[in-house]
Amino acid sequence: METFNIFTYIIKLGASVMMPIIFTILGVILLIKPSKALHSGLLVGVGFVGLSVITALLTSTLGPALTEVVKIYDLKLEIFDMGWPAAASVAYNTAVGAFIIPVCLGVNLIMLLTKTTRTVNIDLWNYWHFAFIGALVFFASDSLMWGFFAAIICYIITLVMADLTAKKFQDFYEDMDGISIPQPFCQGFVPFALVINKALDMIPGFSKLNIDSEGLKKKFGIMGEPLFLGVIVGCGIGILARYDVAGVLGAGVKMGAVMELIPRITRLFIEGLMPISQATKELIAKKFKNAKGLNIGMSPALVIGHPTTLVVSLILIPVVLFLSVVLPGNKFLPLASLAGMFYLFPLVLPITKGNVLKTIIIGFVSLLVGLFFVTNLAPSFTLAAHDVFEQTGDAAVKVPEGFEAGALDFASSIFAWVIFHLTHSFKIVGPLILSAIALGMMYFNRRMILKDNQEAVEISEADDIDNIQKA
Repeated sequence: METFNIFTYIIKLGASVMMPIIFTILGVILLIKPSKALHSGLLVGVGFVGLSVITALLTSTLGPALTEVVKIYDLKLEIFDMGWPAAASVAYNTAVGAFIIPVCLGVNLIMLLTKTTRTVNIDLWNYWHFAFIGALVFFASDSLMWGFFAAIICYIITLVMADLTAKKFQDFYEDMDGISIPQPFCQGFVPFALVINKALDMIPGFSKLNIDSEGLKKKFGIMGEPLFLGVIVGCGIGILARYDVAGVLGAGVKMGAVMELIPRITRLFIEGLMPISQATKELIAKKFKNAKGLNIGMSPALVIGHPTTLVVSLILIPVVLFLSVVLPGNKFLPLASLAGMFYLFPLVLPITKGNVLKTIIIGFVSLLVGLFFVTNLAPSFTLAAHDVFEQTGDAAVKVPEGFEAGALDFASSIFAWVIFHLTHSFKIVGPLILSAIALGMMYFNRRMILKDNQEAVEISEADDIDNIQKA
């Protein structure tokens, strides 16, 4: 029980407090001056605070307007959007969530020692995604063992995926050397992106429609910038909500502010991250001469300020609302979850190379399928939310009478849906399939890591010979 209380307390500190502490300790371990390590940690913390403020602005702008739209057009759906903060609270306040950090860190250490991953996942706050799928399985099957099994399988698959996507991620984004993204929500969209991107490349003439964020600005001028697109979308939602002129303009300016401020906030993450990243590379080069470097697993918040992410997210917000109303069988209307739309694209952009049209199509298909995943997982999410509310009395996780619980973030992920059903619905066969997938991915990743390490040895030996000959 004491361990439970310690980790519950750590989690309740929140990302803005947890991450500065983690980064400061990590910086000191990496032999950075304590003052510089503290400064880096605080910059990351300030970044999280800033992102929370901007997210709150987005929610407070969209929430009331979309609520009015729901009332005006009588949009009645049976699944209540809890939003990611409530989903995280539900995840961490279950028996699985209480021990998810030490369990996953242990798995991470074993995989590092067995060379089945090269990612050190320090994005502790987002461990709630693993706790979430574990909690759903736990309450659906009434088995803590299967709950932890689901969480661990999701963690292993995500770590391997983080390794496999790391190079494309680092090549596409600036200043991201040595960083990978071990967040299952983002990684869950990689399969969609790979398949759809390949299919689009096979369409004759489609390659000519390669418009990135810079091309959008050139084609549409100032109206192609995220700032002005934000103003347009905000005003449009205000008009749909039948606001007066002041309300419409206010919604537009606030949405524009969100689009303009997010990239500025994310620069704080990068500024805080750089000393840690540089020290990690130096340490690896010194201590592990013949190994290709480890990656630090970080939050996708680092890169959500990319212009293509902002533009595509803005375009898809009204699209997903329309989809939720017209899709047969869907019972979920996303409102509070719309703030998490930006996190769909961090690992999609490296695959589409920032192509706006491709990214919109991938986002559209992913969200269309995701709405059905949320609807399908709602009963188990509701069970978990009811239990947490009874235990804690936290009003944020209370499901309104007559509704079920849902959230776009991770409940809409193919990882969550597949792992849940293979673990809960198919009993023995499903877990065997998941175990085979996880072990197969670990084996494949280990071979890739050993191959890279061998290449590093050969390059190092060749350099040594070359230096001797020159001497």
